[in-house]
Amino acid sequence: MKPDYLSYQRATSRSLLGLAIQLVLGVIVLVYGMLGRDLAAISAALFMLVGIPIWLTLAVVFDQHRRERIEAVEAEAFAASDAATSSVFDDRAEDLRVAARRLRIMHKWLVPSASLFVGAALIGLGLWYFAAGRAHIENFQPPRLRGWAIAIGLGVAFVGFLFARYMSGMAKQKVWTNLRAGAAHAVGAALAGLAIAVGHLVAVVGPDTILRFLPVVFPVAMGVLGAEVFLNFVLDVYRPRKPGEYPRPAFESRILGFVAAPDRIAESIGEAINYQFGYDVASSWFYKLFSRVFLRLLVPIALVVVWGMSAMAVIRPHERGIVLRFGAFHREIGPGLSFKWPWPVERVEIPEYVKRDAAGKVERRTRTVTGVRTLHIGSLPPGNDKPILWTNEHATEETYFLVQPAPESQSAGGLAMLAVEVPLQYEVADVRAYEELAPPAMRDDLLKAVAQRALMQYLSAVPISDLLSGRRADLHEGLRAKIDTALASLSPDATGKPRGAGVRVLFVGIGGVHPPKDTARDFEKVVEAQQKTTAQLRQAEGEAIKTLTEAAGSVAVAREITAQLDALEALPPVVDGKPNPAIATQRDAVSKLVEKAGGNAAVIILQASADRWKRHMGERARLAAYQGQLGAYLASPAVYRAGLYLDAVRSAIENARIYITDESTAMRIRVDFQDRENVSEVLGSQDKP
Repeated sequence: MKPDYLSYQRATSRSLLGLAIQLVLGVIVLVYGMLGRDLAAISAALFMLVGIPIWLTLAVVFDQHRRERIEAVEAEAFAASDAATSSVFDDRAEDLRVAARRLRIMHKWLVPSASLFVGAALIGLGLWYFAAGRAHIENFQPPRLRGWAIAIGLGVAFVGFLFARYMSGMAKQKVWTNLRAGAAHAVGAALAGLAIAVGHLVAVVGPDTILRFLPVVFPVAMGVLGAEVFLNFVLDVYRPRKPGEYPRPAFESRILGFVAAPDRIAESIGEAINYQFGYDVASSWFYKLFSRVFLRLLVPIALVVVWGMSAMAVIRPHERGIVLRFGAFHREIGPGLSFKWPWPVERVEIPEYVKRDAAGKVERRTRTVTGVRTLHIGSLPPGNDKPILWTNEHATEETYFLVQPAPESQSAGGLAMLAVEVPLQYEVADVRAYEELAPPAMRDDLLKAVAQRALMQYLSAVPISDLLSGRRADLHEGLRAKIDTALASLSPDATGKPRGAGVRVLFVGIGGVHPPKDTARDFEKVVEAQQKTTAQLRQAEGEAIKTLTEAAGSVAVAREITAQLDALEALPPVVDGKPNPAIATQRDAVSKLVEKAGGNAAVIILQASADRWKRHMGERARLAAYQGQLGAYLASPAVYRAGLYLDAVRSAIENARIYITDESTAMRIRVDFQDRENVSEVLGSQDKP
C-alpha cells in the first residue's frame, strides 16, 4: 500500500476508534469491579485504561505522518514549478519541511516517553495490586454480581479479540505496522475479560480457585508486560536501522502480539519446519489441510479440555468438600487433589463461611470449615472505649433473660430480669450436616436462635443470686449440655432421626451479667445492704473469736468450757434431799478446763489463787509471831517490857550522833535544825563537813 496521507488518515481514525473502545471497556469493567467488589476486575480495568496513552500516541503520530505526507506532496509540487529554480528557495527547502521535523521529534521523544510512562504505570500498578491481591487470597470473599461478571467478561473478550484481529490485519501493511501495538493491548484486555468470565463459570460448577488467584495473576502479568516495555526500549536503542526507517514503539508487546496474530505463529512454525526438512513442507497438501482445519478444531478441543478439567477438584488445607452426584450427596473429600465425574454429573460444594459485624452486616465471605467460630447468643460484649458499669450502656443491643429471684425473695413471687453476655464457640464437625443445615447466610442465625432458646430455658430456673455471684462459673457445664442437646435435635433425615447441626460446641461461658440500666441503682442498693450485713456479721464473728481467744486461749476450748458450764447449770442442786455431789465434780472439771486453756480466765483464777495463798500464809506468820511474843511475856514480863523499851530507844537514836564526855569538859552545843529532805539539801553539794 502506498504510504500517502489517506492511508495515515485512516490509521488515525482507527487509532481514535481504538482509544474509544479501550476507554469504554475499561470504564465498564471498572464500574463492575467497584460495584461487585471484585479486585481482579479492578486491576484488569486499570490495565485496560493504561492502553489509552498507547492509542492516543498512535493517533498523534499517524496524524503527524498524514501532515508530513501532505507537506511532502506540496513540496514535490513546488519543486516541479518554476519558482523552485529561484535561488531564494534552493538552500532553505529543507527548513520549510516543518511537519517532517515534528515527526522526527515525535519518534525521538514522544514515543519513547509514552513507552516509559506505560511501562512505569504497568509496573507500579502491578506492585500495588500484587500486595492487595495477596491479602485478598488470605481473606477471600467471592465477588458479587456473578451474572454481570460473566456477561461483561465475555463481551469484553469478544469485542477485544474482534478489534485486535481487525487491527492486526491492518498492521500487515507496512504503512500501518505500528497498529500492532494497539492490537496487542486490545487482545490483552480481551484475555483479561475472558479470564474473569472463565473464573466465574468455573466457580459456578466447581471450586473458586481461579477467582481466588486472579487478583494476583493480573498484577504479575502487568509487571511482566511493564518489564517487557523497558526491555524493548533498551534493545531499540542499540538496534541498527536503515536510513529513514522509524523505530518500533517500545510499548508494543511482542508477547501479546502473538496472541493478536496467531497466523504469525503458524508462519514461524512453518518456516522452522521447512528449514529442518530442507524443503517447502508448508506447500504440501497435508500442511495446507491441517492449517485450514486447525482453527476449526482448536475451539472444540479447548472446550473438551476445559470440560475435562472439571473432573479435578483441588481442596485447600482449611477446606473440606462435598461431592454431589446429580445434586444428591455422594461422598466427602478432604484437602488435596481429588478426581470426580465431570460436570454436570458431579460437582463439589465447599461450605461457605459468612462473618458478620456487631450490626449484622456481612464483613467477608470465605469457604472454609476449619477454625473456631464465635456466636454471641446473649448481649453483645461492650466496647473497650468506656468503663464497664451497671449504670452505663454496655452494647448496641441488649438481650434480657427472665431468671428466678433470690431465695430470700421467692416468697414474694415474681421474676427477675438480667442482661447476660454468653459467647458460644464451636467448630464444624460434620461437613454434610453443616452444609445441609441452612443456606450460608442463615446458618449462624439458625444456630444462634436454637442456642438462645436453650439458654432462655436454662436461665429461667437459675436464681439471680447465682448469676450475680461467683457461683455462675458452676453453670457452664449445665448450659453447655443443654445447648448440645438442642443442636443435636436439628436436621432430621428421611426417617425422622435427627442428624444434628454438624457442629461441636467447644465453650459456652456466662460473661458479664448486669440488670437493666434503669434499675441498676436499685440492685446496687440491695447488694450494698447485703454487703453491709455480711460485713457486720463478719465483724461480730471476729469480735467473738477475739474475746473467746483472749478468755480461753482458743475458740474450740471456749466452746467446750461453755458447754461444761451449761451442763453445770443444768444439774439439780438437791438429789434425794441431799446436796448433789455431781455439782462439785462438774465445777472441778470446769476449773481444770479453764486452767488448762491458758487464757485470761485462767490467768485471773491463778492470780486469785496466788493472792489467796499469799494472804493466808501472811496471816499465819503473824499468828505465829504473836504466839511467840505472848510466850516471852508470860515467861518474864519485866524482861519483855525492857526489851521492848530498848528496841524503841534503838529505833529512835538509830541515825543520831552520840558524844561521850566526862563532866569536867566544858561544852558548847550548836544544833542545826535544818530539814535534811529539803530542796536545797537535795540539789546542794554532798561534801559538806
